[in-house]
Amino acid sequence: MKISYTKVGDYFLPKLTIKNQNYKRINKYGLLKLQYLKRNNKTFYTTLLMKNELTNYLVSVSNECEKKLNNLMEQFKKSDKLLSEKSKEINQLEWVKLMNNYKNITEEIILNELIYT
Repeated sequence: MKISYTKVGDYFLPKLTIKNQNYKRINKYGLLKLQYLKRNNKTFYTTLLMKNELTNYLVSVSNECEKKLNNLMEQFKKSDKLLSEKSKEINQLEWVKLMNNYKNITEEIILNELIYT
């Protein structure tokens, strides 16, 4: 890989450019991981950036988080009898409260296990 340099004052700085990549597949979790890397793990962030692998890494984090979210939500739905379609018709507010509660629990698990590590 050939790197060109620009002289700024007394220093030569590398001209680093990122190839045009598809950012559409990066979801909320990928962006949260990007912010975490920028703030807390600058060496890993810089390494990924220099190797032009940052986007691929963020897409893989996004996909992994999405799969884990779906799996955990399915497990919660199967384990709780109050989340059936019949109970949804009878008591909609209780059903929505449970679903929101389970969604918050799964997001907390994902953030602790996959994003902030």
